Amino acid sequence: MDVSTFYALFSATCFTLVGLWWNVVQGHRDWLCHPTLRRIVGGIYLSFLLPALMGLFAQVGGTETPEIWRCSFVVLAVIGCVSTLRLTGRIRPEGSSVFLTLAQAVAALFYALIALVGAEPELANIVDLKPIQAEAVLLILLVVLGHGLVWRFMAGEGRPADGD
Repeated sequence: MDVSTFYALFSATCFTLVGLWWNVVQGHRDWLCHPTLRRIVGGIYLSFLLPALMGLFAQVGGTETPEIWRCSFVVLAVIGCVSTLRLTGRIRPEGSSVFLTLAQAVAALFYALIALVGAEPELANIVDLKPIQAEAVLLILLVVLGHGLVWRFMAGEGRPADGD
């Protein structure tokens, strides 16, 4: 598959996931009334929005102007990493397994790797990929992890029984 086509489909899919998440949250307005839940809901939102934005910048920059996607990936990945680490450090709802904390730590790692490849694209040569392809693999893994977080959250994991 052409990398440009991949990023077009990927970005559209991620924006669709953002919209679907908004619909889910709309049906659970009580989640927004509690600071802990609001942070988790926002973290899930970012796990789809930031990759969607990266996909758009990858399309704009492409292989002709890699500085555009590289710079945007670094900036957006740093935002994602910092946001995720803030969540990991502040949220460990009572009764939740270590999955939530571990998943958030892995997400922070993926964001860090995305920023690193954006800043030092020759690192992609380690796995014999073009930098924009290595970033695509990392973004796929990040979105898969986001799906896992949504599932666990919707199934009750990560949500305190009393809502706070």
